[in-house]
Amino acid sequence: MNSPLNSHLNNELGWMLDDVLLVPEARHAILLSADGILRAHSRGISRDEADRQAAALSGLQSISRSTSGFAGREGTPWRQTLIEFADGYVFLVAAGPGAYLAVSASEAVDMEAVSYRMQKLVDRLGKELTSPPRTDVGSRA
Repeated sequence: MNSPLNSHLNNELGWMLDDVLLVPEARHAILLSADGILRAHSRGISRDEADRQAAALSGLQSISRSTSGFAGREGTPWRQTLIEFADGYVFLVAAGPGAYLAVSASEAVDMEAVSYRMQKLVDRLGKELTSPPRTDVGSRA
């Protein structure tokens, strides 16, 4: 797929995502748009695997956002989703309008350190992490 959003994806932001991997036991980081398009990935994860995870995590953030009423009142803004597995965690945070940052880590990771590093990265990248909604890319040749 060669949409305008990912045609520049030669992983220009990948080196910035590697910063989160400085936390011991952090494994991978990916940056994705709300519609599941991979924007960047850290070292150590293949482009194909990062694409697959971006699509899955897009659905996860959508489901997480739709359950806001369960957390308190309907319409409460979503900020983060944490999934725990026997062997580790997946952290998913908002990274600006239409953009999300996901990090995987082992079960031995310092969860607070990962969350802190993710928020610092989101702050540092600012507008770089914003993904506007896609327009009709099918009409472009």
